[in-house]
Amino acid sequence: MSALNKLKIEISEAIKKLTQQKIDPESLTISSTRKEFIGDYTLLVFPLIRHFGKKPEEVGQLIGEELKSNSEIVNDFNTIKGFLNLSFSPQYWTNTLQDIQSTPDFGRGKAKDKKVMVEFSSPNTNKPLHLGHIRNILLGWSVSKIMDAAGYEVITTQVVNDRGIAICKSMLAWKKWGDGITPENSNRKGDFLVGDFYVKFNTEFNNEYAKWQKTKTAQTIFINQNKYENENDFFADYKNDYFNDYSKLGKEAREMLLKWENKDPKTMELWKKMNNWVLTGFDETYKELGVSFTKSYFESKTYILGRKIVEEGLKNNVFYTEKDGSVWADLTDVNMDKKIVLRSDGTSLYITQDIGTAELRYKDFKTEKMIYVVGDEQEYHFKVLFEIIKRLNRPYADDMYHLSYGMVELPTGKMKSREGKVVDADDLIKEMAMEAKTNAEEKGIIDDSNDEERDEIYRKIGMAALKFFILKVNPKRRMIFNPEESVDLQGQTGPYIQNAYVRVKSILRKSEGTYDLNGYFNYIDCNSHEKSLITTLSEFPYTIQQAASEYEPSLIANYVYDLAKKYHKYYSDIRILGTDKQDARNFRIALSHTVAQTLKKGMDLLGIQMPERM
Repeated sequence: MSALNKLKIEISEAIKKLTQQKIDPESLTISSTRKEFIGDYTLLVFPLIRHFGKKPEEVGQLIGEELKSNSEIVNDFNTIKGFLNLSFSPQYWTNTLQDIQSTPDFGRGKAKDKKVMVEFSSPNTNKPLHLGHIRNILLGWSVSKIMDAAGYEVITTQVVNDRGIAICKSMLAWKKWGDGITPENSNRKGDFLVGDFYVKFNTEFNNEYAKWQKTKTAQTIFINQNKYENENDFFADYKNDYFNDYSKLGKEAREMLLKWENKDPKTMELWKKMNNWVLTGFDETYKELGVSFTKSYFESKTYILGRKIVEEGLKNNVFYTEKDGSVWADLTDVNMDKKIVLRSDGTSLYITQDIGTAELRYKDFKTEKMIYVVGDEQEYHFKVLFEIIKRLNRPYADDMYHLSYGMVELPTGKMKSREGKVVDADDLIKEMAMEAKTNAEEKGIIDDSNDEERDEIYRKIGMAALKFFILKVNPKRRMIFNPEESVDLQGQTGPYIQNAYVRVKSILRKSEGTYDLNGYFNYIDCNSHEKSLITTLSEFPYTIQQAASEYEPSLIANYVYDLAKKYHKYYSDIRILGTDKQDARNFRIALSHTVAQTLKKGMDLLGIQMPERM
């Protein structure tokens, strides 16, 4: 238990003993004692005087005396007006460090006997993963690691959208213009190659559309419509209609989709071949990002799963049928619309698929909690999904959560995948390693490692910069990712935290064989830096639990940054190896070692590796 939480409980118990009134420990206002006063923590007494019916100074005195007599951690106090300054016993700090240091899995919560599914990434197989996917993937992976550290059994999944008109566009473009090109004979990563043809299709389609707009048919349609006065505005909005009603390429793509749905052998063969190219490329990117999945689901196999559940819901009056045969859910009683769940021809929609997939996951893993990491543009979809599953009375209905996140952009603006201007994940990963290398060379901080070792260090620094910059921001906020800013060794960045870890590793190498990590139990002269570090260390388990309950990796990011910042200050102000007192030296090295271990654990929860040197 952290010093602050333990102190709150002890103060609450003291007040109850003195007044016979129960006080919520969390209602107490406690802060670190200001430097000009003696003490470790200060209790604001003013809110408590109504329970005592005495002056603030008298209330502070009574609580202080009770704590000094019975507290396990408080050994002295002083009162200044309405403030009670409390000092912890010198041995408390040493004992706390010893407890943390001697607990190998410090921070990890007790097993909760509950399975949690985290779904993230869920890409389309018509293009590579991009910057938007990176935020999704990093959030999902970090949340899964945090939930695991909090004591849950975690299942990670993705739903790969491997069917539909977008996939057929890439397939058709390859068939028309690919000339037999493959990842092997072009030395092009499979997902990039397929993405090239997705862009090629849209380029050719745009050219076709531009020519058609000048035809008599197009001009007649524009003249006969009543909504638009500006021709450019009209044709910008008419593009989908053109694709469906007039486009030669659109017709060919739709015909290919029909062939896929009818299991045409040649179409299925091409589909499987190109999907495998993309999936192999995805796996390479996931490996670079350091993420994995317990199981992947594919829309080509799951899109009809929800039909049986919908039929069951019809029998139980969860759904109703319209005259055309389509099936709907009426959610107007909870301020939502009516939602179609089956088309009139019996085909499913995304909502139907999601209903079936949730059921399949429960059967596969018996997951009691399901967390969906999906962009904020899908918030309404998930409200509808969760409400429908609740009405279907599923055993997992009460513990489903949409981890919604905002768009991520570069300083240059938004990304547009159809025009081929998307910032691909692989390219960004490489760029981050180059940013780390450039930053190190400019500042002259390269050590004596060989080229291979340096490249690995640059990779770790670059990935730390990327991951930390994204995860330190609350998911619900839209954000701008700045690669150059993310590698700054002086800012709130991943490399800044890595540098604190590397400093400890340097200390341990320099002092190897000259210290005893357990030889400090007589050390009772903790300075303010050491007390602050130990207090922060003791809060690590509670930070993990809070981050798990709020699905909030930024809490971990802020914690490790705060710990690193305090250590950098400690390193700057205090002689760690230079002291001539062996117990002080042992204590400071042990404290440094514990800080490094906690930083490593915390950064691991963000999916970040720590280099031994920088």
